[in-house]
Amino acid sequence: MSRPLTAYLALALAVLFAASPFFVPDFGGFDAEQFPVPQEDPPVQPAGYAFSIWGVIYLWLIAGLGYGALRRAEDGAWHAMRLPLIVSLAVGAAWLAVAVASPVWASVLIWVMLISALVALFRSPVQDSWFAALPVGLYAGWLSAASCVSLGLLAAGYGFVEETTAALGAIFLALVIASAVQSQLRRAPSYGIAVIWALIAVVVQNYATNSTVAALAAGGAIALIFPTVRAARS
Repeated sequence: MSRPLTAYLALALAVLFAASPFFVPDFGGFDAEQFPVPQEDPPVQPAGYAFSIWGVIYLWLIAGLGYGALRRAEDGAWHAMRLPLIVSLAVGAAWLAVAVASPVWASVLIWVMLISALVALFRSPVQDSWFAALPVGLYAGWLSAASCVSLGLLAAGYGFVEETTAALGAIFLALVIASAVQSQLRRAPSYGIAVIWALIAVVVQNYATNSTVAALAAGGAIALIFPTVRAARS
């Protein structure tokens, strides 16, 4: 596939990804009854307002990939980023439809989205960061948190562990991934910002009902500030 064609395909998939909520308008998160052990207000899940970050992600990806298609269609560094990003966006465009039917398959797919988005992030060009690394970083950062949340929901929803244990395990895993990525990447602070945003929303969800989960999420958010600030300075 030629580089310009790849550029326009990535842009088209970003638009389709952003439009996917219109095709599945009733999805507001997994239904409690989709799990053998119903998940009513699970502590692993961030407060609802946090999901508004998707609006920023959608618009920034479209703007960035639109710029890339118009101004960097032949650029090799952009091309290297676009290939794995196409995989992530293509899966993402179908994710909501899958999530309505199966939390298990939705969890599998969100990890596919995450891994391919991380590959894209590490391949992103150093130049044009506002159009490449930063929007992809925000996307990959939110996916890092969401992927771990999905595992926590499955662990508690299928009765492997109780809800607090599942939440603590999911937060710990998210912190390990996020710390490793932001420390190694040393740029794209939007990645760390997205994870911090998710962790703060977990604190908001739990501060009055589950102090243990809230404390770990708060401590994790504080710890992630340091590599994120270093990345911003770079």
